[in-house]
Amino acid sequence: MLDRHHPASPKDREVIIRVRGIEVGFGERTILKGLDLDVYRGEILGFVGASGQGKSVLTRAILGLVPKRAGTIEVLGRNLDELSLSERRDLERRWGVLFQQGALFSALTVKQNVQVPMREYLDLSEKLLDEMAMLKIEMVGLKPDAADKLPSELSGGMIKRAALARALALDPDILFLDEPTSGLDPIGAGEFDELIATLQRTLGLTVFMVTHDLDSLYTVCDRIAALGDGKILAEGPIEVLLASDHPWLRSYFHGKRARAAMAGSA
Repeated sequence: MLDRHHPASPKDREVIIRVRGIEVGFGERTILKGLDLDVYRGEILGFVGASGQGKSVLTRAILGLVPKRAGTIEVLGRNLDELSLSERRDLERRWGVLFQQGALFSALTVKQNVQVPMREYLDLSEKLLDEMAMLKIEMVGLKPDAADKLPSELSGGMIKRAALARALALDPDILFLDEPTSGLDPIGAGEFDELIATLQRTLGLTVFMVTHDLDSLYTVCDRIAALGDGKILAEGPIEVLLASDHPWLRSYFHGKRARAAMAGSA
């Protein structure tokens, strides 16, 4: 098990993402139903729930990629509904996103992918852009020769790392991860978890991680929030969720796969 540092109790900590009464739906179907959630500075929050419950929908609502029907979202103390376009752009520079399949631009090399947000937000020389991109590529554990490869030439694990390098391009305060270990073998997933924990610790990141990976929940998450029926069923350190008597939580955290994950992280 990774040596995780568990920060001070929530009441002593700064809320860096505050979600209140969020409702999101598509057509006649309501996905999120008055959801409340706090994410604290410097933590890795694991966000779990059954398939189709809206885990990724909440991430996209926070990022402004899907509209909400009701509620408020505050990020870094700013109500997103009250920001001008320029203020919104300034705030977006302070978060990085790793989408589930990496979402790399297929016609661009790894280095060029990493430089996309830099070119959008920063006015830098080509030399400095190259130096900064190579620094991010090295930071995520890719070899220098990966910089000139296209996504089609990369393994699944390398795609995840390249996408992570791009998410870190602007030195964000917050890192959003959508199923970061999906599609990786157990060894690759474990190495990626360790990378996330190391980066969080060394860079002081706040990490919002949508995941279904029990190993990730046991080894790297300071706190877990579980989604069900459009709201948060339970939240807290993993011990709190293990003690819950909610049927889905009991099935999820006490089934055969959960016992294997617990044994592997012991």
